[in-house]
Order: sequence, then structure tokens, then C-alpha cells
Amino acid sequence: MIKHFAVVLPDIRSGFNVGAFFRTADGLGVDHVYLSGYTPYPPHKEISKTALGADDFVEWTYYMETGDLLEYLKQEGYFFISLEKIQGSKPLGKFEFQDQEKICLILGNEIEGVSEDILKISDEILEIEMKGRKESFNVSVAGSIAMYQLLLKGQKI
Repeated sequence: MIKHFAVVLPDIRSGFNVGAFFRTADGLGVDHVYLSGYTPYPPHKEISKTALGADDFVEWTYYMETGDLLEYLKQEGYFFISLEKIQGSKPLGKFEFQDQEKICLILGNEIEGVSEDILKISDEILEIEMKGRKESFNVSVAGSIAMYQLLLKGQKI
């Protein structure tokens, strides 16, 4: 069962996407949102517009260096789940929790996805199976789907 659930947003370009993450994190009871690299962070006009105030009360931390952030979270005992469609990634719906209590969901940049360096240190790489012609969802939509599914499976909601 999940006791702590964090989301990491490295190098997300759009403040609107970041704001959507804050709003979803609030709605689902995510414990912490970590922002890193060139991801915008509050106070920020675009974030505020889509977060509708959630950026004022969802816990968040900004790290300039994503590697430093991930090293810290690994030392804290987080299990890393990256959301990326690559060869060998598992469908989100087929993932089963074992004894992971601290989960860190890592999303990727809107254009390039999750970096190779992050994929290498991920404990699990999950994908959302697509039914249409496009290869991916918007990052905030994909993150919302993954957060909900993981929190539901981990019995935190």
C-alpha cells in the first residue's frame, strides 16, 4: 500500500501543464510535487491560471539539478516509476504493487519525453496504451491518468 506519493516534473516547458499537475495533485491527494531543470515554478502566471490556487497549498520543491533531486529521493527510499513509451515498457494497467510504500512518478518533457539517464535509474517504466493515431497524450493528461491509476492500485484513494 502506498504511504507517500510524489511526482517529479523535470524540464516541463509549459507553465499551463505544470499548473494542471498542481490541480490534479490536489484532487488526488499527491503528497509532493518536485519541479526541476527549466520547469517553471510558482509564483508564475501560467501556473496560477490552470492551478486555480492549488499551487498555494500543494507541497512542492524546486531543484535546479534533476540528478540531485533523484539522488535525494532514492536515498529517501522512493520507488521510481517513469511514464514513457519505449521498447520494454509495461502497460500501466498491468502494473502490480509489491511492497512499495514510497512511489515517485516521473514524467518527461513535452517533446523529448523522459531522459535516458532517468530511464536507466527507474525501477519501472510504464506506458499508457494508445488506441488512436497519436503516439502520446499531453503530459499533464498522461500524468493525471497515471497518478489516478497508481494511487487507486496502491490503495491511497
